[in-house]
Parts: sequence; C-alpha cells; structure tokens
Amino acid sequence: MRLRNIPGAKDAILENRYVVQEPKTQKGKWNQCFLKEQPVHIEVGMGKGRFLMDMARLHPDINYVGIEMYDSVLFRALQKREELEEAGEKLDNLLFMRVDARELPDIFEKGEVQKIYLNFSDPWPKARHAKRRLTSREFLARYEKILIPEGVVEFKTDNRELFEFSLEEVKEKDWELLVYTFDLHHQEDMMKGNVMTEYEEKFSSMGNPICKLIMRQKQ
Repeated sequence: MRLRNIPGAKDAILENRYVVQEPKTQKGKWNQCFLKEQPVHIEVGMGKGRFLMDMARLHPDINYVGIEMYDSVLFRALQKREELEEAGEKLDNLLFMRVDARELPDIFEKGEVQKIYLNFSDPWPKARHAKRRLTSREFLARYEKILIPEGVVEFKTDNRELFEFSLEEVKEKDWELLVYTFDLHHQEDMMKGNVMTEYEEKFSSMGNPICKLIMRQKQ
C-alpha cells in the first residue's frame, strides 16, 4: 500500500547508507556491495521491510536486497532499520534500493539472484493492468533474466483472484509449479520456517486464508 507523501523522504533516501543509490552500476557485482560473498535473495515490493529484516537476522549466510518503488514506504523501512542499528543490531547482509521492478534485468546479471520473494503484492485488479502484476508472464520473463537456472520465486497473498491468476500465468509461461496452497496456515509442511509479514499477520488474524506458491523455470 502506498503511504501518503512524507516530507523529506526523498532526500533521506538519497543520503542513507543502507540504500544502493545507483543499482544499475552494480550489475554483475552485487556481492561487492556486501561484507561477504553469499547467495543473493531479493524481495520485490518489500513494503516497510519487516519481512526482510527478519530474514536477514535468521539467515546471516544470505545477502538480501529489498526493492521498493515508493519513497514514503522505503522511508519507513529505513526508519525501522535505523532503530535496529541504534539498538545494537547490525544486519550487514541487507540493503535496499528504490527502483521500479520492471528495471530488474538492468540491475542484476543472469544467475546473480538465487531467490525472489513476492509478498502481498499489489493485485492491480483491472484487466488492462494485468501485465503490472508481479506474477504476470511479463514479470516472469524478467525474473528469468536474473535468476540462477534452479532459482525459485515464492509468492504469498490473501487475494484469491490474484492467486488464481498467478497459477494460470505459471502454466502459460511454462514455468514449473513446485508447490502451492490456498490455506498456508493449515499446511504444516509449508509453514515450517515461514516468516510472516505485517500484512500476513493482519489478514490471518482476521481469518483470511493465506495463499502461497513456489515456482521456478522448467529444468
């Protein structure tokens, strides 16, 4: 969800050390941005960043990049990150960037990303906007240009229509659907290691089923 404009957000992002300011210049050398050379996982549309911060804490052996296109939302994530820093918690394996996800192939080299997370993405409900959905065949084509051959995309949503659309796009793009469920929180195997987003906590507490799928390019 887009937040109202926050005065000074743009300038704060430009000055923040956790934000990669010219990500296209890092194509093919993303591990140079981090202290350690490790697998790179990205979240597209990271919102206020809680999911990635939790993931970075739980998996210090992975480098994470959070992608957000709205200044106001990214600004909130940076505030949270700075609060952690002030509390003495360093997450050296986490960086952010403010870009439109359509630019991903210009930012990452083929095989530079091992996993992509899509959490509670904008459903773009109007049919004419279908290609903007992050699970559309247009976006799957972009992911093919940056993932390792066996790389996966994990998608969670509470929007049933968007989830059904996504299942169809997997078939149309000839990707492989590894596993899926229309009710994640009642699937014991798929809940192992599940890290909830703020939206996931909110919607599941209201009784909304959470849908999840994991997909990859056909091998």
